[in-house]
Amino acid sequence: MIKDTAKNLVSLKKEFAKTYDGKSQIQEIIPLTLSQSFLIPNEHLDSLHLFAKKNPIYYNSFEQEISGIPCIVYEGDINKYWLNSIQHGSSRAPFSPTWILSAYISSSFAKSLGFEEIIDIGSGDGRIAYCAKILGLDSYSIEIDDMLVGLQNSISESIGVNFNPNCSDAIAFDYTSLSLTSPAFFIGGLAQMGGVQLATGILDNIQTKENSGMVFAGTVSQKYASDPLGESGWGTLIDKFSLDVIDTLILPTVWTFKESDDTRYIFTKFQR
Repeated sequence: MIKDTAKNLVSLKKEFAKTYDGKSQIQEIIPLTLSQSFLIPNEHLDSLHLFAKKNPIYYNSFEQEISGIPCIVYEGDINKYWLNSIQHGSSRAPFSPTWILSAYISSSFAKSLGFEEIIDIGSGDGRIAYCAKILGLDSYSIEIDDMLVGLQNSISESIGVNFNPNCSDAIAFDYTSLSLTSPAFFIGGLAQMGGVQLATGILDNIQTKENSGMVFAGTVSQKYASDPLGESGWGTLIDKFSLDVIDTLILPTVWTFKESDDTRYIFTKFQR
């Protein structure tokens, strides 16, 4: 069901992109209610809308029916956060978020695979950690940029949902302090945009890998160098650290709105 929901979101995004004539820097859509295409509980959809409404990167919203599905379109601007995020010397990737609904779907998929905690690395405004929390998972957000962590804290306080924002260099963070049992580490950033360096640092830092997994954002766009072992840019790293690829979801992100190929989320687990 989750994979069908992901496919339906990609189709909905493509239809929306054909007709969207706004001038905002970023834009995304969230259905208003549960439907056959999006079998998501209404209370969870309400939580996703609340996150967008309380998030100052979105300055406008309006209702629009897309492919027969009532949605709300959110328009926003991330310039000041993007610029601030690239000023940190150890930052591996600038802030450029996935869609809120994509964060929910990928977190749902991680839960279906048996992971009990979500560690959102390079978490931006914390949307993946937030979605994991409303799904009943333990979640932790690790972000090096203090402005973005301030944004997360503001959203967390206004919504009343603590998704555990941490202002820290994810490579140096002490993950043993979290007492993790079966975590999925979501790595922010494409392999070709600093993701490999970030993921390598995390993998070298994790002391207990049993029952743990990694989730990578990948691309097959010709704008980026391919990996000789494939996996949307992550093949060499996956092989080096003896990870098993479980499955892949394709989901919209801010940076793929005008592209035909959306972002591939590669779910992996350490070999036993």
